[in-house]
Amino acid sequence: MTAFLGIGAAVLLLSVIAVRVSIRLGLPSLLLYLGIGVLLGEAVLGIQFEDADLTRSLGTVALVLILTEGGLTTRWSAVKPALGLGIALSTVSVAVSIGVTGLALHHLLGLDWRTALLWGAVLSSTDAAAVFSVLRGVGVGKRLIGALELESGINDAPVYIAVVLLASSDAITWTTPLLLVYELLAGAAIGVGLGWLGGVALRRAALPSTGLYPLATVAVCLLAYTAGDLAHASGFLAVYTAALVLGNARLPHRSDTLSFAEGLGWIAQIGLFVLLGLYASPERLPEALVPALVAGAVLVLLARPVSVLVAALPFRVPWREQAFISWSGLRGAVPIVFALIPLIQGVPDAGRLVDVVFVLVIVLTIVQGTSLPWLARWLGLVRSGEAREIEVDSSALDELGAELLQVRIQRGSKLHGVYLSELRLPPGATVSLVVREDQGFTPQATTRLQEHDQLLVVCTEHARTATERRIRAVDRAGRFARWKGDAGLP
Repeated sequence: MTAFLGIGAAVLLLSVIAVRVSIRLGLPSLLLYLGIGVLLGEAVLGIQFEDADLTRSLGTVALVLILTEGGLTTRWSAVKPALGLGIALSTVSVAVSIGVTGLALHHLLGLDWRTALLWGAVLSSTDAAAVFSVLRGVGVGKRLIGALELESGINDAPVYIAVVLLASSDAITWTTPLLLVYELLAGAAIGVGLGWLGGVALRRAALPSTGLYPLATVAVCLLAYTAGDLAHASGFLAVYTAALVLGNARLPHRSDTLSFAEGLGWIAQIGLFVLLGLYASPERLPEALVPALVAGAVLVLLARPVSVLVAALPFRVPWREQAFISWSGLRGAVPIVFALIPLIQGVPDAGRLVDVVFVLVIVLTIVQGTSLPWLARWLGLVRSGEAREIEVDSSALDELGAELLQVRIQRGSKLHGVYLSELRLPPGATVSLVVREDQGFTPQATTRLQEHDQLLVVCTEHARTATERRIRAVDRAGRFARWKGDAGLP
């Protein structure tokens, strides 16, 4: 047990360092994570791991956490202008991509129709982690970013349903499309409902610790996935929509929740890619190279452009933006996890599909990931002043040497009635925000504090102790705390 814990910690630290390396190399970090997994596997260090069922189960958990992080950190104002296009890309585009890819692979690789469509379904899902690790800093317009963000968050749901249907031995009838529509609509409704209820409950809850709010928020999202799955609806869509609703709600300790979700998302991505690299069998991959290149060419040069064209037609998207969206359909861990479903269900030649998808993900990530910034500039989509987003961090102030203190004025506190100028905080500290009756405003020297006010105090690290003492002293003894000898000690 101790050895496994140490190995896990070492892998996590190495993966965190790999993020910095990938940024310098201009490659998505998933390639390095996969490489770490392969290094640990049977071909190099000799760790044997061939449990497809366990890999699929752990992969599903990781995808749920990644979708949770994606929904919580997605701003509704950013995706709202691209809502129609994003939904079309995640539904209509998926259907067209499956059909075109299946048709081409049936003739080019000699696959039977159902197997060819199954390959098309597995390959049709884009990966949020892969897409946004590359798009960061490209500088294209918000509409494009919003559309791709929605697509990568939503399209896992219809693709998963299609893969399960095509991998089973059940006949596809006229009721199959109705079942698909039900699962998507029910999943979205469950997610929106639980997300709204969760937001209301968290605002009214009085949890004893700040750290419990992020845990409760993530738990609501996981509950949405479970509820969707039990209702035979789309759990993936339920968890994403629940997280989207919660992420745009007025949550207590919102910045802490988002930071926690981001860290959880990183752990899920790292663990998933390392796990998939560990599961891979490098000695079989050369045999999958030719079919992977054929499938990749069909996907990138034919299926993806045609599917984007059909989905974007009602929205009058310029051809330059359509070209960029087509090239931005990066594949990551999702197709590999979905390829394990037919393998577990005993579909003939499913092991070949897993190897093909693994090779294809590596090839497309290298080709598309490294060329995407260049393509954006060549198409004239990079706007001046937007080549890199300004870095805004809502919680971590370590680089600034600053601290954030949150103060709530309780009933009976001597802070009630004190003017801000009388608070006399030490040098290096200031009250930057006052929230009164759910309304925030920037205080002035003449602002008079009241019971139930919440204060946001910004101070330097060196001034933190003195600031806390002064606030405690005034809380107990009022504006003349210094004259009364209260030093504000705990």
